[in-house]
Amino acid sequence: MPLNLTKKYNDLLDLLGMPEKQRTESLRIIFNRDIENNPSFTFNGKPIYPTPMEDGRIAMENLFNHLTRKEVDKDIHHREFDMSRSQRLHWIRHHVEQRKPDNMLYFSVAEPRAYRTYIYDIDEKYVIVLEPRRSGTAYYLLTAYHLEGKDAARNKIMSKYNRRRLPYIL
Repeated sequence: MPLNLTKKYNDLLDLLGMPEKQRTESLRIIFNRDIENNPSFTFNGKPIYPTPMEDGRIAMENLFNHLTRKEVDKDIHHREFDMSRSQRLHWIRHHVEQRKPDNMLYFSVAEPRAYRTYIYDIDEKYVIVLEPRRSGTAYYLLTAYHLEGKDAARNKIMSKYNRRRLPYIL
């Protein structure tokens, strides 16, 4: 069994020093197990899907890229490998299944373009962003990432929670 399959929350996946191909294969195994091939990948009893693609790209591949890469050029939407996101890929399932009982925030916000539902792990400074489908019966998984840097990113999430959250989770 590959080493990373045995990792649990809040361990980090072992990716340092791996050649790109091996690293991608290791991450793909985790992604397939926890997300793509997981028939019970749900939050609050609602299934979670990748965002549908309009340009013909495969939605699951796009989601994998969002969860393991970050945008480095917003003009052309260029994404590059992100160690921080990738090392925490296996945390997504742990959080959407609500296995962590303490220091978690679950809330929905009306953003300028759409509603968003946030799962925020206060201790680990980890955020998962879902978009409720219009039907209200499922979610799209948009992204997940570790808050880095000064407190500005944490303060932005806390401001959404304190000032803009809806009285219910969508």
